[in-house]
Amino acid sequence: MTHPDPTPGTDRLTHFDATGQAHMVDVGAKNETHRVAVAAGTIRMKPETLQLIQSGNAKKGDVLGIARIAAIMAAKRTSDLIPLCHPLALTRVAVDFDVDAAASSVHCRAQVELYGKTGVEMEALTAVQIGLLTIYDMCKAVDRGMVMTDVRVLEKHGGKSGDWTAAR
Repeated sequence: MTHPDPTPGTDRLTHFDATGQAHMVDVGAKNETHRVAVAAGTIRMKPETLQLIQSGNAKKGDVLGIARIAAIMAAKRTSDLIPLCHPLALTRVAVDFDVDAAASSVHCRAQVELYGKTGVEMEALTAVQIGLLTIYDMCKAVDRGMVMTDVRVLEKHGGKSGDWTAAR
């Protein structure tokens, strides 16, 4: 039994069938297109913690380098973490961190791409969140009060619904 994928933007949740049962969306009839999603988020911390990250003297090593690898790995494993996500053959995952000394924060931005039948928003969001969580893990010994915030999709491209950009 197939379940049609309703048009994005309708008031119907796509991961439930007509009887309200959860299901994996059938993307079999969709065209393969180049799909891109960009997500971002921020982790705020004490200035001293940010100094440790910037100096490379954190006890566990290169915080941002390790967080980048964790974020890339997370994007590739999203379907193992989110029950109804499709396993995808990603063609690109780029993760960047921007240190904001004035706000005592690190901003994470992930861009995920593939040629396929479904979008990669979840993979981009997972990359960002795991990147931020890795920073927290590596620095929690000196700053348990770090706050992760503003994780969201910034833009998506490709597919039947076309391009979308978040309001700034």
